Amino acid sequence: MNPSLPKAPVGRDVPARMSDRLIVALDVPEIAQARALVEQLDGIVSFFKIGLWLAFAEGVDGLIAELIASNKRVFLDAKMFDIGQTVEEGVARAADRGVSFVTVHGNGDIIRAAVRGKRGRDIKILAVTVLTSLSDADLHDMGYRLGARDLVHLRVRKAVEYGCDGIIASPHDNPDEIRRIAGAESLLVATPGVRPEGDSLDDHKRSATPAQAIAAGADYLVVGRPIIARPDPAARALEVIRQMESAVSAA
Repeated sequence: MNPSLPKAPVGRDVPARMSDRLIVALDVPEIAQARALVEQLDGIVSFFKIGLWLAFAEGVDGLIAELIASNKRVFLDAKMFDIGQTVEEGVARAADRGVSFVTVHGNGDIIRAAVRGKRGRDIKILAVTVLTSLSDADLHDMGYRLGARDLVHLRVRKAVEYGCDGIIASPHDNPDEIRRIAGAESLLVATPGVRPEGDSLDDHKRSATPAQAIAAGADYLVVGRPIIARPDPAARALEVIRQMESAVSAA
């Protein structure tokens, strides 16, 4: 990798090194597997997502402590959705631990409470817009009158209004367009559902390659199975980073 290639997006709190903008999802059932992946990726990846795969696994608290103590960043994909006070205190506890990102979902009262939970700490509140596994037909089946694109834009405008630091949206949703519509150049966009060319989309319906996602304005890419399910996760992570960098060098 050539560390001089990436340029941090102007106006947003994003690392200059592209490798620091790759978040690897530790979507495995056991803490021992997660630790092994972190060890294999040491020196390549500095940011890890902990979601429902590990949230209730024995030893997850120790894993979070180990990651933060070793100067790794933690994205707690909790998708907090509850009454305001509960969400506020949940965010506060994550901030106490030194978590970098936490996801929330819900109406204005819930998201404003999440923002209050920061209490002056540097934790970033990211609002979930529409899961990358949901299509327009899926949303209509769930009772939404809006399709994915319009619902994303509505939720982004609300997230900005409520004081969120960023959002979760698919690369297909066009992060740069989202910022223009919301009038929020500083809004961080983390994109799951990223798949290198030729990889299976798995359960994602609104996906893109790493280069396409970065070119569209994504700040962070959340990648799980394309890296962790490979025989050599380190080599695959380096390839994903190279593809991310190619979007910048081609610009």
